[in-house]
Parts: sequence; structure tokens; C-alpha cells
Amino acid sequence: MAVRAIVEYPQQILRERCEPVEAFGERIGRLLDDLAESMYANKGVGLAAPQIGQTHRAVVIDVEQREGQPKLVELVNPEILERSSEMREGDEGCLSFPGEWEKVVRPARVRARAFDRRGEPFEIEAEGMLARAIQHELDHLDGVLFIDHLSRLKRSLIDRRMRKRASKAS
Repeated sequence: MAVRAIVEYPQQILRERCEPVEAFGERIGRLLDDLAESMYANKGVGLAAPQIGQTHRAVVIDVEQREGQPKLVELVNPEILERSSEMREGDEGCLSFPGEWEKVVRPARVRARAFDRRGEPFEIEAEGMLARAIQHELDHLDGVLFIDHLSRLKRSLIDRRMRKRASKAS
């Protein structure tokens, strides 16, 4: 396991659509371990493969780790099967957007299908913070970022701040 550097916006990989995982085994296990280590080290509640520079359809989520016992959820080749019609607004941030937080409206509940690290299929139903995290991380796999759910003005302001930050870092 290794803590990997987090890719920050506006790096192009965050806008790429990720490829499905074809082979399950040691390689995908290492990727999931690295995702988890990197998420925990950066105090996040979720992390998607493109955020550590990989274009595989894999994410990890743990919305409980801040308040108690860690409960890691690993999703490989995930897809959302159902979204509730009930919508909820909530604060969202992203490790790829350090220091940025905004209110985002998303469906309150979801049902998703994915594979575990061994290639076994499963379904997960979620509401609240877990539903929000699943939607946020799965968006990453399609090159969609939380700022894409904001008004043009808010998106533009965050874009400008992040580009300024990136130019200072280089």
C-alpha cells in the first residue's frame, strides 16, 4: 500500500472517462489499497482512481471513518441503477479541489451495482452522506466534477481560484 499524490484540478485526467476494469487480481487489489491509503491520509470520505492518476473505474468510500470505526466500501466498475426522485442539498468538497466547498443538489437515495476486488458482483443501496459520496465518486469516473453541478458563476469562480493555485505551484 502507498499514499499517492492527489491530482488537483485543472489537470486533464480529471475530465477523462475511465476504462472498465477487465482483470481482477493483485493489480486491482493494489489500486484499491492505494486509493484507501490515500483517502485516509488526506482525510477524505471518498476517492476515485483518476484522482491518483489512474483511468480505471474504481473508487473507495468511507463516510463513517471520521466518527467511528472505519467502514470501507470498494466499488469496481460501479453503475447507478436507481436514483430517488427526492432531491437533497448538501455541502460537497473534493480532494482534487483543496479548500473548496459548495452546496450541491443530488438525489437523496441511490441503488448501485459494482464488483468487489475479487470480481464478485454486488448491489448497494444508500441514502444520506453515503448516497452523496457514491454519486460524487462515480461522477469522477465519467470526468464529471462537483463544480459541474453548480451555477456558471460559482463554477467560474472556483475554476479561476484553482487555476491561480496551479500556476503558483508550477
